[in-house]
Amino acid sequence: MTTNFGRRRFLKMAGIGAGTLGAGAVFARPGNLFPEKGPVTGAHEVGVRAQESAEEMDRLHSEGVQVFLDNVGKEPNFWRAPLEPVMDGDTKVFNITCQDIQWETSPGMAFPAMAYNGMVPGPEIRVTEGDRVRIVVTNEMVQSTAIHFHGVLVPNDQDGVPFITQPVIKSGETSTYEFVARNAGTHMYHSHHNAAEQVTSGLMGGFIIEPKDKSREPVVDAEYTMVLNDTTLGFTLNGRGFPYTQPIVMKLGQKIRVRYMNEGLMIHPMHLHGLPQLVFSKDGWPLPVPYTVDTLNVAPGERYDVIIEGSELGVWAYHCHILTHAESRHGMFGMVTVLIVQE
Repeated sequence: MTTNFGRRRFLKMAGIGAGTLGAGAVFARPGNLFPEKGPVTGAHEVGVRAQESAEEMDRLHSEGVQVFLDNVGKEPNFWRAPLEPVMDGDTKVFNITCQDIQWETSPGMAFPAMAYNGMVPGPEIRVTEGDRVRIVVTNEMVQSTAIHFHGVLVPNDQDGVPFITQPVIKSGETSTYEFVARNAGTHMYHSHHNAAEQVTSGLMGGFIIEPKDKSREPVVDAEYTMVLNDTTLGFTLNGRGFPYTQPIVMKLGQKIRVRYMNEGLMIHPMHLHGLPQLVFSKDGWPLPVPYTVDTLNVAPGERYDVIIEGSELGVWAYHCHILTHAESRHGMFGMVTVLIVQE
């Protein structure tokens, strides 16, 4: 889901002016931030250096926020749009191409990556309970691969584990998976071949099965899928690192649904400032007793669905609370965004 929230209105909500932070700054600086000026000659020199270090850190933190503000609304597919199927009778057909690419987690910071349809994470696949689904996978990568539908109830021969349920999909080959979408919920699809490298390099995506009977679904004004990843491409939300993530914007009194998916190798406790998160589903299954948190620990492979009500106006920080995944002396980075509640 995307937003047309403008930069001026963001600045107004945040209570800061464009001039305060300095336009045109870059976020990261390579090398030594605090070069030596010669030998320390006494307490006065130590005090001067400490003050310079604090000022430099403050400047870099503020510049990172400015870059984030300047980037608001510039990536319309940050919140992945569902992949449109091609209909073959009553079967929904999704074409997936595996590719070796260069992926920028931020401009100028590119990594060798593996992608579905040229993007990290791959396009979201969204179907309805009872749909017949066909996934046609073409492998254009150097490595062989396969796709596992994580959390989706499928016949054993469609489980996507090479040498257990299927051969690998070699470079230049095409393979097809076909099954009926049986269990509604928040699921994932990803590689299950050299997975620690392939998944963290980008072969991952959301697989959402909507229930046929939506009478028990929470009523929300919008929903967002947040794919957490780490290791090969660094710490990312939907394939980007702060300050090149995008905000969630909602109006006072609205409710949104956030679907967390951890495709990395590390745990990520997702913390939202100012607003509680009502956890009502885990791994695609409704919880018998929903519960409220401000920090939700999402382990590798887990999915959680939460409801957030926009009960407090403001710009609220939203980040992984393992702070080495989110902030350094150079400023915020990695698994950070904001949630904005506006009138």
